[in-house]
Amino acid sequence: MELKVYFHACTFTPLGTLNTMSTNRHFELKVPGGKLIVVDIDVDSDNTISNATISGDFFLEPEEAYDALSPALVGLTTASSTADIQSRLDAALQRVDEPVALHGFNTQHLATTVKRALSGGTDFTDHSWEILRPGVLPTPVNVALDEVLLNEVAAGKRGPTLRFWEWEDKAVVFGSYQSYCNELDQEGVDKHGIIPVRRISGGGAMFMEGGNCVTYSLYAPESLVAGYSYEASYEYLDQWVLAALSKLGVNAWYVPINDITSDGGKIGGAAQKRRQGAVLHHTTMSYDIDANKMLEVLRIGKVKVSSKGLASAKKRVDPLRRQTGVPRKEIIDTMAREFATRYGAVDAALSDATLADAHRLVDTKFLTDAWTKRIP
Repeated sequence: MELKVYFHACTFTPLGTLNTMSTNRHFELKVPGGKLIVVDIDVDSDNTISNATISGDFFLEPEEAYDALSPALVGLTTASSTADIQSRLDAALQRVDEPVALHGFNTQHLATTVKRALSGGTDFTDHSWEILRPGVLPTPVNVALDEVLLNEVAAGKRGPTLRFWEWEDKAVVFGSYQSYCNELDQEGVDKHGIIPVRRISGGGAMFMEGGNCVTYSLYAPESLVAGYSYEASYEYLDQWVLAALSKLGVNAWYVPINDITSDGGKIGGAAQKRRQGAVLHHTTMSYDIDANKMLEVLRIGKVKVSSKGLASAKKRVDPLRRQTGVPRKEIIDTMAREFATRYGAVDAALSDATLADAHRLVDTKFLTDAWTKRIP
């Protein structure tokens, strides 16, 4: 049976449902490694879908399967979840007499596109991005900048921004909800002169020495992830990273919720914080980790691998230095170019006022025991 590609749009409007007060919602989603999905949806004043159009360069058979998709969306509301939408689509396809084949997309991708349209979702290319590379800063300042820049985006004082971290000190940056004593070995912290810094996002601890990791932060309006599940938003926000790593010869992918791994092993992990309509997404990838020192500083490393032994513990993270064979700066340069090429980002400078706000936050929050040991 010949597969057909649909570049046209098929619209379904039930008789008697045309509402002059309806508004149109549009969204386009390029499936990673797949095809383009485009949806146009008319939403009535009661927030109900009255009309739907689905198009794209995807493939599917039989023809009746395509004809079943748009009508399945009518009657859903803006409050419908992605799971509800997918359930409607799956049920419609199950009623098709012949076996259905979807290529380049699936009903989850289509449901996500619909939800993104209903939620007012935006794409990276809908925004004007800036890239910040402010140079070497103390780790507590880097952590404080995450809160300052997130607040600036939330307040509309700053547009979407990508920032690369640089540091020369030795620190452990650990999750907002982790216990200090459970995660850090105080003897190792004292022995190696480690600065413990609790960040504002959840997730696990990161052992950070100057030059041993690649760390970046994204600050954006929450519309950028509108319609995505919390889990799916991680991979979406780091698609450009996976593409950059591919250009460096690393075949990398996401392992839910927040790990980036490769053929050689785990590379790193991400974390998020959302507030007042903005999202912070930051990721750390290992470049040249001293595994022995890491295990002396982090208790969590011992617990997670206790059943596998020390040899396995040292292999949990596979550094990018070994996988790429290039200097750390070249990796960051490649990532910055990939982001700028994809999304039209431009280089920018960190203002003195923003940096001063971060330093004040270090003194009043991030280096205080009240914050650092808020969960003893």
